[in-house]
Amino acid sequence: MTPPRVSELLSRTITGEEYHTIKQLWQIYSIAEDRRELDGLISTMTEDCIYKLAQTGKQWHGHEGARQFYTELLTSFPDIHFDLQHIVIGPQGVFEEAGVTATHKGRWMNFEPTDQKIVFRVLILFPWNSSKKTFEGERVWFQL
Repeated sequence: MTPPRVSELLSRTITGEEYHTIKQLWQIYSIAEDRRELDGLISTMTEDCIYKLAQTGKQWHGHEGARQFYTELLTSFPDIHFDLQHIVIGPQGVFEEAGVTATHKGRWMNFEPTDQKIVFRVLILFPWNSSKKTFEGERVWFQL
């Protein structure tokens, strides 16, 4: 999947119907994430979706990669909670800011479990694929 040029992103327009579609799909995603329903969450993503952590460059590809990302995240932080602070919905997708609390119970990437409660901020971009009417994955930035 080749990322679109900025000029292409800025030239996108949005109808009320597409805005509603994007918002509704993000709500389906968010509810599925809260309920730990990976099939529902993954159904909101393109088959070639990419999950990317901005700080490390680590990526997970496709539905199987998304499943691996979430399985590892939810196993390592079984009580993870996202407290949504801001959300922006537009023709390019959804951008959210959230406060996160979680207990670090398992190894995640290169981090050994501490069994301690952590608190951090996260920014997540859900790029929208207007032809497939689904998200192209997540771009995640976090601050511990």
